[in-house]
Amino acid sequence: MKEALEPPPGPTITPTAQVSIVVIAFNDAAHVSAAVRSALIQGKPGETVTEVIAVNDASTDATGETLDALARSDPRLRVIHRTENSGGCGTPRNEGLRAATGRFVMFLDSDDVLPTGAAQALLAAALRHEAPVTAGACVRRELPAKRDVAWQPALYREPAVHGSAEASPHLVRDTLCVNKLYERTFLLAHGIAFPEGRYTYEDFVFTARVLAAAPRIATIPDHVYIWHVRRSAAKQSISLDRKNVANWQARIDAHRASVQIFLDAGHKALAHAADTKFLDHDLRLYVRELHTRGAEYRAEWWRLTRDYLAGFDEADLRAARAPARWLARVVLASPAPRDLERLTQLAARPGRLLPPYAEADGLAVWSSDLPEVELDALGTKPMHRLPVTIDAEPAIGARSTLRLRVHDLYGRLAAAGPVSIDIELRRRRDERRGPVHTAALTPAPPPPATGSETCWTAEVVLNLAALTERDTDRSAGPEPWDLMAEVRCADGSHFRASLRATGPGLRRRVLPSRRHLFLLAQPYATTGGALSLRVASGLRSLWRIAARKLRR
Repeated sequence: MKEALEPPPGPTITPTAQVSIVVIAFNDAAHVSAAVRSALIQGKPGETVTEVIAVNDASTDATGETLDALARSDPRLRVIHRTENSGGCGTPRNEGLRAATGRFVMFLDSDDVLPTGAAQALLAAALRHEAPVTAGACVRRELPAKRDVAWQPALYREPAVHGSAEASPHLVRDTLCVNKLYERTFLLAHGIAFPEGRYTYEDFVFTARVLAAAPRIATIPDHVYIWHVRRSAAKQSISLDRKNVANWQARIDAHRASVQIFLDAGHKALAHAADTKFLDHDLRLYVRELHTRGAEYRAEWWRLTRDYLAGFDEADLRAARAPARWLARVVLASPAPRDLERLTQLAARPGRLLPPYAEADGLAVWSSDLPEVELDALGTKPMHRLPVTIDAEPAIGARSTLRLRVHDLYGRLAAAGPVSIDIELRRRRDERRGPVHTAALTPAPPPPATGSETCWTAEVVLNLAALTERDTDRSAGPEPWDLMAEVRCADGSHFRASLRATGPGLRRRVLPSRRHLFLLAQPYATTGGALSLRVASGLRSLWRIAARKLRR
């Protein structure tokens, strides 16, 4: 049962030093200091954090020496040096857990940090509600841009107490172990530990073991973990290193193990929720990138996915959101990879269903040669949830324009009567809003050979200079801006959608600028096929880009 999480009347509980923070590190001398320091400053010395245990997993760089130097300056830091690398994250976390003495324990990776007050917020909630497990909000911080993206935000919008995960099965969507505080005696009593050795996605299994034990769980909206995403790093983290199909196999294995843990514990609702999460999150994530992989990867990925999805119940498919279950059904229906562009666009967030729009026996289906894949729920979805496709063809020049084409979707848009479209630009780094461009929509025939229905077209003139008006740092590199459309209809309805990048204009252009001398603009397609725009101004930006190309 989920309860409102409100402080009871009476004096405020002041947390004492009860938390052990386990930091694991392997060959990460560049970042481990920041991680450890973020753990040590959780409250004044003697408050909240009783110890920080750093486990050096047999690093061959200066990680060990860096940790020893930090330990000499703060007696709360204990360093464990492993003599043999474990090949994963589970073994060093287990070693730190065994060494911990605090009533509660947290986990921290060496390339991430804890925000100020994280441990205090978690501990206060754990004590107030006598919760063996307390979880808080996590953000994925894209570096070096420092753009924050909330992780599973729906779980942490409001404080709450859950009698158990069985009563709140949506909790299985957060598979992280690092944004949580665990009572150590609870973990020990239930024999909960991480898989040992080289086990990818070990936190999936650990989290399943925790939830299967049915603890009381408190969730708080406070930010308690900053997950750093370094896409340009020489060595990618496990979550980003998806170029080898073995990563997908490991993810399937970890998910399969988690579901079995729930079933063995008699928690069928949790197993069902985990399968639904796999479709909504994991499947869409990898399908979105499938078009970037080679033929051998695609074939093996398709085979692995078909074999695994064949074991899913129809109830699992129906519980998933429409884009995810359509994706799953296409994979199940086809023995070989197909329609990668359509699959990529549908797997994006928000999803876009590209034409052609086929029908069989009066029902919307994937295609004329795959009529068994019904696109169910299209007729009942509210307008703002329809996977509408809006093509956007940029033309950057002295007069920069965006040619737009809104595709009807089985008559749903035609019935609503689209009349106008707003194009909004937001800077990805900080969500700063740029100018909004508005244009009237005009009915137009569909492009030939697309199988599309009625379309509506418009053209907007982009005010690119306005995107750099408040810039003060001319030395920064190109700033990504994301574009979103809002379509307003005659019946009063409206919906938002991202734009599909099309046409030959996806290339960098240098434009004259009265204010900055030069303005650089580059429309491009994201991995999911959406249109975005990189913009930079001034000579220094141009020199930085040229220097970067020369270094390559």
